[in-house]
Amino acid sequence: MIVEHRLPLTSKRIDAVLAGVDPRTGGDSYVVELKQWGAAESWEGDDQLVAVDGMVRRPLLHPVIQVRGYCEYLADFLGVLEGDEGAIKGAAYLHNATEHGISDLRALRQDERGRMFTGERRGEFIDYLRHHLAPEPGAPGADRFLRSDVRPSRQLLAVAAEELKNREQFVLLAEQRLAYELVLHAVEKAHRSDGKEVVIVTGGPGSGKSVIALSLLGELSRQGRTALHATGSRAFTETVKIHAGRGSSRLKALFKYFNSFIAAEPNSIDVLICDEAHRIRQTSANRFTPATKRSGRLQVDELISVARVPVFLLDEHQVVRPGEIGTVEAIEAAASARGLSVHTVSLEGQFRCGGSAAYEEWVLQLLGLDGGGPQPWKRETARWSASARPIVIRPSATTGQ
Repeated sequence: MIVEHRLPLTSKRIDAVLAGVDPRTGGDSYVVELKQWGAAESWEGDDQLVAVDGMVRRPLLHPVIQVRGYCEYLADFLGVLEGDEGAIKGAAYLHNATEHGISDLRALRQDERGRMFTGERRGEFIDYLRHHLAPEPGAPGADRFLRSDVRPSRQLLAVAAEELKNREQFVLLAEQRLAYELVLHAVEKAHRSDGKEVVIVTGGPGSGKSVIALSLLGELSRQGRTALHATGSRAFTETVKIHAGRGSSRLKALFKYFNSFIAAEPNSIDVLICDEAHRIRQTSANRFTPATKRSGRLQVDELISVARVPVFLLDEHQVVRPGEIGTVEAIEAAASARGLSVHTVSLEGQFRCGGSAAYEEWVLQLLGLDGGGPQPWKRETARWSASARPIVIRPSATTGQ
């Protein structure tokens, strides 16, 4: 029994995973078990959402859907389950519940990855476990489960390729296409030579960094390469999930956070696309990280380590919060310490400010982000674009800044 098992590359935990031998095949067998509440009912008639007695009056996910999601995630990311997805089963055992107390929850269809038992059906639950777990030691299977390599499965990549192939609504132009092709070339080269290379793409707001990121994710999935997208921003990641992952909950699993790779094996995936890489922090540890897991390792080093080709897309002029240190220099220094080649592409073109490079430069100088300091706006010499309007920054009434 593996208690409080952490799902790979996430902060979520499963109450218990039972590892053993399948009585029918003799192969590994894993049952994800989830304990939940004493009584619950459907939320406003929705069979996938539930309201739980004694808890805050808000909807929660149906336990069958939750445990089914855990099984699908493990099948999508654990190499030990590759080609043997039937080895993972899921059951929610509501040991404090009665059949009457959760009668509404029975409306949802159940399957091998999503079964539900109550305390009144304890005997059925025991029979279910005996059906999937033979009376033989499960330690070897548990070891394989815990030591499994972590990477997107071929099935998940096929889902990503299918979902993303018709969603590339932008044509990649000039340096955007250069960056895209350079990454694909680096992936092929790393594969042939069993090597590792780093790609950095810089550009301001609206220069197409995220378009490149999603285009790469789709193409790499079509090629069968293992690729993940990561950012340091919850708001940004959730927005990307909504737009890129709509229609497929499995596709959303490809979108991670920078601090997801603390314990990841080196070179366990082909490509890690680090979007908004200027939000990289000094380390992945935070105030909730146990002292025993505070290695002091640089976050940028973790990101470079996990992939054959780590790709960093960043805006050198953007710092969102204190402590964010993602710069070209920091990434190059981390790569140099490993003796790795670094390829850098600058996205000079951009879609905002009406395409006026002069206006963009003027704003950078005004905000102190470029050398020379603020300069007067010379409309007659700047090839003024009708859609580009100078911004007005007024002093704060309280600070004078």
